[in-house]
Amino acid sequence: MSEETNPLRDAISEAIAENPVILFMKGTPEQPMCGFSARTAAALQSLDAPFAAVDILPDPRIRQELSALSQWPTIPQLFVRGELVGGADIVAEMYESGELAELLGVEPAAQPEPAAEAGGSAPLSIENRLS
Repeated sequence: MSEETNPLRDAISEAIAENPVILFMKGTPEQPMCGFSARTAAALQSLDAPFAAVDILPDPRIRQELSALSQWPTIPQLFVRGELVGGADIVAEMYESGELAELLGVEPAAQPEPAAEAGGSAPLSIENRLS
């Protein structure tokens, strides 16, 4: 099996390697474009965990290459220290059990569920290297 040069896949791999926590999602944390992405971003935000986010919607090739790279078909996809954690359901389960806070090295949230509509949270710094 020969490896062809794929600049987009290389950029995705580089973004995963360079960002300790990175979320590939539909939309942005401030304006998610699907409920699954909203829930996943809200979980990270409620833990005050710094993370980079990449909106996969502007270029369909991002989703295609990401899924080929991760072997995970759905969006969102959360990576921590270069490893795929999973999608919305896995992140939600880990959030509720406290495993997500432990993995991220942060204090568990005081609330049992992330508040997706929390308007008082500080804006996040987004690094979108792929668009």
